Amino acid sequence: MSHNSFGRLLRLTTFGESHGTAIGGVLDGMPAGIILDINEVQKELDRRKPGQSKFTTQRRETDKVEILSGVLWPNDNHSKAETTGTSIGFIIWNIDQKSQDYSDIAEKFRPGHADLAYLMKYGVRDHRGGGRASARETAIRVAAGAMARQALDATCRRYGTEPVEVRAGVVAVAGDAWNADRDGWPDWEQVYHNPLYAPFATTTDIYQRWEATIDEARRAGDSCGAAVRCFALNVWPGLGAPVYAKLDADLAAAMMSINAVKAIEIGEGVHAGNLRGSDNADQMTMRGDTLIHATNHAGGVLGGISTGAPIDVKVTFKPTSSILTSTDSIARATLEDAASRSDDDSRLDVETYSIAHIVSRSFDGIPSQGMPIDPITAQKLGTSEFYPTTVETKGRHDPCVGLRAVPVVEAMMCLVLLDHLLMHIGSSGGTPPQSSAL
Repeated sequence: MSHNSFGRLLRLTTFGESHGTAIGGVLDGMPAGIILDINEVQKELDRRKPGQSKFTTQRRETDKVEILSGVLWPNDNHSKAETTGTSIGFIIWNIDQKSQDYSDIAEKFRPGHADLAYLMKYGVRDHRGGGRASARETAIRVAAGAMARQALDATCRRYGTEPVEVRAGVVAVAGDAWNADRDGWPDWEQVYHNPLYAPFATTTDIYQRWEATIDEARRAGDSCGAAVRCFALNVWPGLGAPVYAKLDADLAAAMMSINAVKAIEIGEGVHAGNLRGSDNADQMTMRGDTLIHATNHAGGVLGGISTGAPIDVKVTFKPTSSILTSTDSIARATLEDAASRSDDDSRLDVETYSIAHIVSRSFDGIPSQGMPIDPITAQKLGTSEFYPTTVETKGRHDPCVGLRAVPVVEAMMCLVLLDHLLMHIGSSGGTPPQSSAL
């Protein structure tokens, strides 16, 4: 499997599976001389780790990060580490895998999950918790993002600018989106103090609606989607490039790489298609020596380049695909199945077929499609035969995967911003631009 890395000057490579021995990463390109507070890295991991409330998977992982390389430990103090400029290797051991929970779906394919797509691409799949497709991998992104956040702070201090502030929180659950007129303005400090990662107090109507919605889905063995809004303040103007290194394009790619993400909006997002140009344009003025952006419909990026206004991104997550509710799907016939049929056993009383065509029915105006399997996919599937079945996924799963994604979204924002900041400093001869007063 390729494509396990992302970034340009700052490049993160991750490895490991949900039910493997460990997950880990290599962060290359981190500047030398950055003092990393490992306790702060662990705090971010603790925000994401499972088993902290009834609204998340009950898998119990400590998610303790171990730094393997790329740092010095002054005076044997393992709470502080100085980067050496070489690759930072780190690892998190898996300690609470229950692979037996997935034995019933070893040859079944969960609708909405990557199971069948993986089999068609690689000819093999890891059914235990989804393998590489599991959101377990995102713990490594959170650790790397926590390091990037500290490097952003150190770089801003070096150049005498305000520190970049990155925050995120849930702003919609199952289509019930935050509305300022109805729900009031969010309090982003609240994200750190409730299990829904919501920027609202637990006593507010919107919080209690979301809580009831997720709990109802959980009790029904189902799941629900969510949306996370992430913003970055004090980002230098000038990050990004006009064409193939657009800041918003890299942010979108980074966010889309997170498990279960189906949509990214920057600034006004899809709503911009409903506006006139006179409404969508962010008008500007001067107040003394201060540039004032009257609005921020652009989300802090124009022409692929940061403007100095807050970077504003909304990330939409689909409902968790692994659910206890029974759904129609297919299963792959095994040698045991074939033997049972030859013995007139009734355990498999349906016909099996090789996959030769794929048909997608018409949805929302898109024509129906019927296509034959290509030779490469046919080779991956080999002699496998399949039959209709139903799927109920056991195991421990988040009823709303968007909740624990909040620190993951923040991490990806930090990684992309640091990567672009390093590129910008390099292309500018090491001189910082004038910071914009926001």
